[in-house]
Amino acid sequence: MRKIALAAASLAIAGAGAAFAPSANAATTDASATMGTTASCPSGAVCIQELNGTIYSKNIFYSYGAHNLSNVIGDKIVINNQTGGAGYKLCSKYGGSGTCTTVVRWTGPSKPYNMTWVNSVVLVK
Repeated sequence: MRKIALAAASLAIAGAGAAFAPSANAATTDASATMGTTASCPSGAVCIQELNGTIYSKNIFYSYGAHNLSNVIGDKIVINNQTGGAGYKLCSKYGGSGTCTTVVRWTGPSKPYNMTWVNSVVLVK
């Protein structure tokens, strides 16, 4: 539970924290059963993984900048497998605009997040 709370705190931002916090399901789900692995996300990429482990090719991002999302809703796992300390942030509008999370620089999978209000992912150096 503490890890989920810490993950929620790291993604919560003023005025939109609820939009990026893990869902209620995440709190009751065994994280080891649903967490992605960096092995399933190519080196140098940020991937959005389904809870069943599937990563669709449209949800693998290599280049820095904003990437608009289409039909990415519900609980998903974001995997940062970039190198050199690169990070990502999630934003509520297309083009990396609107309300965004703080930049996540640690590598590996996140806890499941409700991506319903996320419309773009931005890769940053």
